[in-house]
Amino acid sequence: MTITTTPVPAPVSAPVSASRAVELPDATTQDGSYPRPQLMRSAWHDLSGTWDFEWDDDDEYEHDAVPFSRRIEVPFPPESPASGIHETGFHSRAWYRRTVGASELQAAGVPTDARAEPGRVLLHFGAVDHAASVWVDGHLVATHLGGQTPFSADITRLVHSRNEELTIVVRAVDLPDDVSTLRGKQDWREEPHTIWYHRTTGIWQPVWLEWVPPVAVGSITWRSDLTTSTVEADIELAGPVDAADSVSVTLSHLGETIAATRVQTMGERTVSVRLVIPRQLNGQQYEELLWSPSSPTLIGARISVQGADPEAPVLDAVSSYLGLRSVATSDDALLLNDRPIYLRSVLAQNYWPESHLAASAETLRREVELILELGFNAARVHQKVEDPRFLYWADRLGLMLWGETASAYAFDPTSISALVTEWTAVLERDRSHPSIVAWVPLNESWGVQHISHDPRQRAFSRAIADLTRALDGTRPVISNDGWEHTDSDIMTIHDYEADPATLGERYGSAESLRRMIDGFGPAGRRMSADPDARTPSGVGCAHPHRPIMRPIMLTEFGGVSLATGDSGDWGYSTAHDVEAFEQQVTAILRAVRSSAPLAGFCYTQLTDTGQETNGLLYADRSPKFPVDRIRAAVRG
Repeated sequence: MTITTTPVPAPVSAPVSASRAVELPDATTQDGSYPRPQLMRSAWHDLSGTWDFEWDDDDEYEHDAVPFSRRIEVPFPPESPASGIHETGFHSRAWYRRTVGASELQAAGVPTDARAEPGRVLLHFGAVDHAASVWVDGHLVATHLGGQTPFSADITRLVHSRNEELTIVVRAVDLPDDVSTLRGKQDWREEPHTIWYHRTTGIWQPVWLEWVPPVAVGSITWRSDLTTSTVEADIELAGPVDAADSVSVTLSHLGETIAATRVQTMGERTVSVRLVIPRQLNGQQYEELLWSPSSPTLIGARISVQGADPEAPVLDAVSSYLGLRSVATSDDALLLNDRPIYLRSVLAQNYWPESHLAASAETLRREVELILELGFNAARVHQKVEDPRFLYWADRLGLMLWGETASAYAFDPTSISALVTEWTAVLERDRSHPSIVAWVPLNESWGVQHISHDPRQRAFSRAIADLTRALDGTRPVISNDGWEHTDSDIMTIHDYEADPATLGERYGSAESLRRMIDGFGPAGRRMSADPDARTPSGVGCAHPHRPIMRPIMLTEFGGVSLATGDSGDWGYSTAHDVEAFEQQVTAILRAVRSSAPLAGFCYTQLTDTGQETNGLLYADRSPKFPVDRIRAAVRG
């Protein structure tokens, strides 16, 4: 149901009940610890910390008969040192257990007398790799497939029937050699090699408890239209929604209410609300509220659900935020708010020596800050769907992101279903973040290795790109980053040429770029996987004066390794001392920056990761040469 309204007064917030009068947090200035930063409540309880743990590689245990003999620090994967387990071999199954006491339930907002004040108790998981089953007090409450996306369990009846303690048991199954799952950089060999790293098993993002009212806001999706000065919100409600219930939405900036409206639900659980922001109708000032890297303005939002009686307390109230901005492409540029913006991006594996793919809230903030300090205005978190808390800091501090997923390595019905299902959940989770300016569902033909001559794989690449546009038509989509494109809004190229002069010649003119795009790229792969778009054999450039009609970016290049003397060092090219490393990196970046036809770049990579020693920073995030000189090389 979509309801369009004109702005009317609405309450900024209201207590859920007289006995539960609490102040909602300001989502735009939160500290980054809340696991779901665009839908916040005041009361929640983090279940991170020490849990019981046990491997079960032989699949011999039942949930009520696991001989827990180990302790693990959640949410760090057991392969990582931070977990306290630090075992990196092949492990296929893991068990977790934790007891939750009455004081923790109360911290999550559960009322002391739950029967007198009805509501629902939710157990949330940020991500569990790969297949998860969850029991509470011996009752199976949730199953989930997909290692990068969140899920929740309603455990209300168990809390109501047992007020003192709850025992949570989690089983995670992650087969180390299954190439049909979305593995990303998790190595299928026991020891890491070249660009692949140790595996991540089990819980690797936050686990938390939350009490919600009987009728509650379940999810919010934000969209903005700069041409009409409007914001749209799709609000999903959970619980017994009455036809007389209403939803109020208030937008604010720096304490000033800039738009507000209230609509009736008509008994529907999905309510779409459209708000006009009056001050944005002034074309001479509307850019003041727009989100951009140079001015990452966030608009605060309060959403409340009200029953039929206007004198009664609200049924639910949550805090959120959004950014007013548009993303599009022209023939030769990425457009942010209808203005060309040159992408200075870096490839980030977001992998830490102590915690691997997982990270604390503080670490996630610092990673965003580091990228910005080095002079980049964008990042591509590679082969990984990152924790929403990282996205929050990108939103707040002004770092553009390319949203990418881990890939499978096989092309089969299992991998197709896995990507469609998990990618859909990723888009639903992340599409309201203003920092995300492009989607990348496939990379370098991983999982579609024979796309150039297999029509089924080309069809899948086109289909996943169009599915992305169907679910979120507000951003460019790259159908297959690097080469063998089928239907990309930005033509992206991967090129690890080490000679700056060759790079300058290759990307110095539109004509040389056109020849490449009409044929084979630097890696010997066709730039287009569509046979109808290829140059006939032996003809050269079929259309020397035809405009390419989309921006071109060099989205992987560099990869210079600073050799440490370790035989395991790996990179696409090598410098043998710091001085040579700085000279090589600076020259490569200068050559790419000097290319007029390119609309942006993504340098490989931010940090050393395992044996891949081609970062601008060491694995501990210290710079390989002074930060101000890295920044000068990046920005020019």
